[in-house]
Amino acid sequence: MDAFTALCVELLSPLGPVRTRSMFGGQGVYIDGLFAALIDDGQLFLKADEATREHFVAAGCLPFTYPTKDGERMVMSYYRPPEEALESPPLLLPWARLACGAA
Repeated sequence: MDAFTALCVELLSPLGPVRTRSMFGGQGVYIDGLFAALIDDGQLFLKADEATREHFVAAGCLPFTYPTKDGERMVMSYYRPPEEALESPPLLLPWARLACGAA
């Protein structure tokens, strides 16, 4: 496990057991059994849904995107938390709770 993934696991662990699984060149992050986040290219992305997406958008959080075979960008329902949220569990946990609710 790389250092960034280990940091994310540590930050998210107050919500329950955290495990990661390799997928599509990144990591799927499961919190208490829920697929609630992705790690890709050294970035954490938290799951959002119709009820939680606006919280992420209002905070200026960017969505996870990837290029398709035809050169377009596919936008997924996962968003980066605010940068300062990665500095401590108390800052990240409200965002992670939204992700668990969406999962």
